[in-house]
Amino acid sequence: MGETAETKRLVYHLGGYDPVAPQEAYRRFVRELRRFERTWSVAAFVSEPNIEPDIASWRVVASGPNWRVETEYRLVRWDDVIAAAALRPMWRRIPLALLAFLDFVQAGALWGYLRSNWRYAAFFLYPFVLFGVLAVLAWLVAGLAARTAGSSLIGAGAGLGAFVLLIQWPAKRLYLPLLFDDWIFSRDYIRRGHSVLDPRLERVACELAARGRRGGADEILVTGHSLGAVLAVDLLDRALRLQPDLGEVRPRIAFASIGSSLLKIGLHRGATRFRAGVAGVASASQIFWAEYQALTDVMNFYKTNPVAAMGLPSSGRPVVRVVRIRRMVQPARYRRIRRNFFKVHCQFVNGNDRRAAYDYFMLLCGPLSVERQVGYADGAISAIGFDGALLERTKDASSILEAPVKASC
Repeated sequence: MGETAETKRLVYHLGGYDPVAPQEAYRRFVRELRRFERTWSVAAFVSEPNIEPDIASWRVVASGPNWRVETEYRLVRWDDVIAAAALRPMWRRIPLALLAFLDFVQAGALWGYLRSNWRYAAFFLYPFVLFGVLAVLAWLVAGLAARTAGSSLIGAGAGLGAFVLLIQWPAKRLYLPLLFDDWIFSRDYIRRGHSVLDPRLERVACELAARGRRGGADEILVTGHSLGAVLAVDLLDRALRLQPDLGEVRPRIAFASIGSSLLKIGLHRGATRFRAGVAGVASASQIFWAEYQALTDVMNFYKTNPVAAMGLPSSGRPVVRVVRIRRMVQPARYRRIRRNFFKVHCQFVNGNDRRAAYDYFMLLCGPLSVERQVGYADGAISAIGFDGALLERTKDASSILEAPVKASC
């Protein structure tokens, strides 16, 4: 069968605005890794997690008949930031959310969303429209109670009670508090940074730069999903400022922005610091950047080059790839998730039921680098046999680090 191709990969992942503790994130990872094993006919072992204040980490060893990949997976934490925001009472959350809405409208972000992707504009408006509908329902209850009882005081009490009940039950089921917190965080991030995240990202950037200098991995991959892609850009920009030649020699650096919200922040006129970070990452020729997008995901910007949309100088990065979520999962599963925009959005970081051009776990644990997977029109499909073997044309997996693909949209 020949020699076994061995690869070592270091991964830094930044997730989206999802209140998931690291223990639950680990359980999800293991569950979806098992799906990856079945889909690609491979074997995978995962260690127990090591949970620290800044990072939760674990190791994965994946293998096929003629290849083996060791992956150190480092989840950059900000679940504590999200959990702290979730404790905010609604009487404080509502005015802050409305202030964020007015800020994003005044700063031109909404108009940018409408120009770039009307679906994302609808996603932006959804929580505020929902809040307006609930407020109108409470007002109608107040009017009906006042007319029935002949007392405006009773009507006001009934309306307030109805509003509290609506906010406590249907609003939570429809993700209103979480989405309000998301937009409040986004405004704070643009306007003044974050007292917890800024020093944390600086510490992780120092670690990333040190690991790049030290070597020991064939590839360092930074992945950012949803709003986590914004933080991933921030992380890489900080690392490049600490070590401008990061990635110029092995290990090479790859960045995958997945179902990203880069333009959520980048189209706000006040996000000058963030746009400078995007420009810095995009101009770093030694970093290979791929942007994965999907039409059915309303929480990303479909068929849009984020660098161009921000009006930044063209650098040939990122390489934009459109994925079809319908082709990644079994039909029955797709029917279950397609009307839940959060589940569709999270498929970007879940395991696939079917072999497809995009597979999150193949990026993390497969024998091909991100650069080669992006370079092939079918991703890893034609490179991995039905028995999980690395096929002859790509048996030297490490050679792809010296064969960059041409950037395109």
